[in-house]
Formats: sequence, structure tokens, C-alpha cells
Amino acid sequence: MSISVNAVTKKYGNQFALNNVNIEIKPGEIVGFLGPNGAGKSTMMKILTGYIPQTSGKAFVCGFDVEEDPIAVKKRIGYLPEHNPQYTEMYVKEYLSFCAGLFHVKNKKARIAEMIQLVGLQKEQHKIIDSLSKGYRQRVGLAQALLHNPEVLILDEPTTGLDPNQVVEIRNLIKDTGKEKTVMMSTHIMQEVEAVCDRVIIINRGEIVADKPIAELRKLSKSSEVIEVQFSAPPDIEKMKQIKGVNRITTVNDTVYRVETDADIKISPKLVQFAIDNDLEINKLQTEEQNIEDVFRKLTS
Repeated sequence: MSISVNAVTKKYGNQFALNNVNIEIKPGEIVGFLGPNGAGKSTMMKILTGYIPQTSGKAFVCGFDVEEDPIAVKKRIGYLPEHNPQYTEMYVKEYLSFCAGLFHVKNKKARIAEMIQLVGLQKEQHKIIDSLSKGYRQRVGLAQALLHNPEVLILDEPTTGLDPNQVVEIRNLIKDTGKEKTVMMSTHIMQEVEAVCDRVIIINRGEIVADKPIAELRKLSKSSEVIEVQFSAPPDIEKMKQIKGVNRITTVNDTVYRVETDADIKISPKLVQFAIDNDLEINKLQTEEQNIEDVFRKLTS
């Protein structure tokens, strides 16, 4: 396994940031690591990269224990943190040369030139990092993460601050990189997950709540249906819940409701009959298309 996490827990005082987390990622997989803010994503990534220790459990990268052999782990990981810390007083090429020296990169000049070309920094390579836009700083961070040709790439919100064209370019870069390396990527952008990832791991409140191939998540999104219905007056919610196929009802306002149903049961005629039986009129009846974002919301709400 490129990444193996066995019963890892991280506590800050009495607060669990991670609680008995288990993850296995094979070579060549691009895995989206998703969760709401504060779910434990960055904590897990910092443990894998050796920035912070876990409270208990074991984590391995390319077979090396992150606690017992941290240098071997760091040699094999390219890491782009969420806030992308850099020496902003350095020039782009100077900074990449410094990073290449830390990793003892061979043929340093040629490798730096290759990375500059790869991430699209040709016009910015002679500029001071502090003068760059956030998007171009992000590219510098990606170049740094890839510079030593690591086996595992860990990216924490890699497209933050990029314009739409840059986002597409970086997604394509990550996808191409994933053909040869293992990529673990956190993001809040569901379109990014669908465009790039083979598999999705969802974490909530420090615990894994889903770990599925992207195709299975798509199936989950189609296994239910949401209908927004507006009545002429407030209905009896308890009676409406008894309609066969209704799984959940969310109140939007006094007369508007979101009704989650089984996708294989046609619920619209039943809602119409419910309105007739209860002397109500339906002013609106609209089916909402479900997607991976809806699945994410259900698993983390």
C-alpha cells in the first residue's frame, strides 16, 4: 500500500480530531479526501507527512512508519499544505533551487526547468514570489511538491485561489500525475472530485463515514429523489410521513417542503392524492436532481 492508516486517533485535550481512522490507498489511485471544515482532513494529512504525531494508532507511507522513519517517509511524499507556506522574498527559481537542494535532486537545473514548464510558470520564473498572485503561488507550491519526483502526492485544497482556466489546467496536471503516483487530495469542490478522483473517502467529526469508488457514489446519488412541494396551507407533517416511499421531510417554510423519497417509487401522484384527501391545493411540485454533493451533505449533516 502507498498509504496505510491503522486505527489512528488524534486528541487535543478531550477533543477528538481523529477517532480510530483506518485508510488504505493503493499505488496509482487518485483519492478525494472530503469532509466539512473541522472534520479532520488536514489533521490526517499532517500526520501522514510527519508534521504532527498521532495520539495512537499507526500510519505508513510506502511501507515506512511515519513515526519511526520520518525521513524515509518525507523522501517519498510531495506535500502541498492548505496555506502553502513559502519564502516569499525569494525568486521563483531560487526557491525551487533551494527546495531541490533539500531533497538532493539530481540534475537540479533540468528538473526545475521541467517543473516550471509543467505547472505553467515560464513567465513568472524570474519574479519574486511575494509579487505573484495567489494562483501562481499555488503553482509554485505544486512545482515544489513534484520537484523530487515523489511516489505519493498529498494535496490540501490544491486549486484554492485559481481562476477557472487555471483550475482546469491543475486538474489535468493532477490527473496526469495520478497515472504514475498515488494522489490524496482534499477539496470542497464536488466537480473537482468527479473530474479527477477514482475514489472518495468522506470524513466527518474525525470518523470515516464513506469510502467508495466514485462510480458507486454516483449510484448512491441516483438511489433517492428529492421533490419540492408547495401546498396552499400547512399540511399535517406526520400524515405526510406515512406516505409509502417518503424517507425524510424538510421544512423550507410554512407551506414549502423538501421530500426525500426512494427513487424507484413514483411519489408525485401520492403527494397529489395526499393533497386531495386533506383539502389542500398544490401550488408547486418539482423534482430536484441529486448529485454527489447531495450524498456528501447527507453523510455529513
